[in-house]
Amino acid sequence: MRDPILEVANLTIHYSTRMGEVSAVENVSFSVMEGEAFGIVGESGSGKSSIALGLMRLLPENARLLGGKIRLRGTDLAPLSEAEFRLYRGRHLAMVFQAAMNSLNPVYTASDLIIEALQNRNPDMNHAEARVRAAELFDLVGLDAALIDRFPHQLSGGMRQRMAIAMALSGNPEMLIADEPTTALDVIVQDAILRNIHRLQERNKFGMVYISHDIAVIAEVCRRMAIVYGGRIMEIGDTDAVFLQPRHPYTGALLNAFPSIVGPKRPLQLLPGESPDPLHPPSGCPFHPRCGRVLDICRREMPPDAEYGGGHLAACFNPMENRT
Repeated sequence: MRDPILEVANLTIHYSTRMGEVSAVENVSFSVMEGEAFGIVGESGSGKSSIALGLMRLLPENARLLGGKIRLRGTDLAPLSEAEFRLYRGRHLAMVFQAAMNSLNPVYTASDLIIEALQNRNPDMNHAEARVRAAELFDLVGLDAALIDRFPHQLSGGMRQRMAIAMALSGNPEMLIADEPTTALDVIVQDAILRNIHRLQERNKFGMVYISHDIAVIAEVCRRMAIVYGGRIMEIGDTDAVFLQPRHPYTGALLNAFPSIVGPKRPLQLLPGESPDPLHPPSGCPFHPRCGRVLDICRREMPPDAEYGGGHLAACFNPMENRT
């Protein structure tokens, strides 16, 4: 069996605001194996991006990491100081952000930005060597090396996103965190970038956490996935198992709200209600106010994870037997 590159155990993140304490992530646990793509799916405000920022130790000042372990190759990164963590960020653990234009300095050319990243992570590399490597990275992500001296505003959205991927890969990381990297792009460019990421992962064997609100994208990219709601993992397992035999009612609701191109046509089913208020989260299971299978115990207690074989887990007192 492959060894896990990343192990996250009971990660808990809260934000302090003027209105009170916001619960963003509660007891989230998962692992990512070498060469594996692991997907995290959830609605806006479910805590997906907070998980990503927590893994990279890039949380805002009002955020607090209340508990949990973040082990990279067995080393717990959570208690490290910022100076100690910088030895890992970029070199072993890298991130591709959702809005590439916001992560690129507009007054520097693409070569300047990538060369700076390369020399920061490889102090012995001179400028000429870094420029050659930058051109190689452009080619690696499917960009013409002739574009290397362009400014970010001279590149299209898809090109900028590929450039952000090249910068993230400049340190040859063992683990890549991709936080909705194709959300703002059209479907043709999105598909090309997803194929490119998959090809790069097969070639470089890095692990990846791919975060998205689009369950179809996760199905294309990831072998395993987790469904997040109200800052908690509701269901986790192999992507095929989660799609073909969902156990948590929230997973079933997500799948029923998504059109299928195979089988008979059926009306999409609307999930009533709203996402839980993180300032005043509901007691018990966070999904119970919207759940059609709710029991009295769901309102009082958070259900434990139940095992359905092959690492397929769901936190539900009244799980689905068959997809409806």
